[in-house]
Amino acid sequence: MQIRMNMLRPIDDYFLQKDEPIRSCLQFLREHIIKHDVAISEAWRYGMPFYYYKDKMLCYLWVHKKFHLPYIGMVDGQIINHPGLIQEKRARMKIMLIEPSEDMPVGDIDDILSQAIKLRQ
Repeated sequence: MQIRMNMLRPIDDYFLQKDEPIRSCLQFLREHIIKHDVAISEAWRYGMPFYYYKDKMLCYLWVHKKFHLPYIGMVDGQIINHPGLIQEKRARMKIMLIEPSEDMPVGDIDDILSQAIKLRQ
């Protein structure tokens, strides 16, 4: 008798491959972004978890290579005005670094997501 193993989707595997506390932080962000608006959907694009608002790119989750911190990358972030976003050397995107050992800045995340959604309407 052959046992068939359930294969994880690449997007689910991405989160499970991270070490704690980054894994929990990213999983919280994943759920929070999806729950922010019923029109937000999740997809595996460009080798990362990507979030869309009504089929328009909104943001993605990643871990900063230099700082080893999770972050939310905002598409068209250069248009969003929020002190929690940093540009670095990106032309179009801004990122919000998240410190997993501190309280989640839910209010700031919601404000940034709301601004980004207004750009997509």
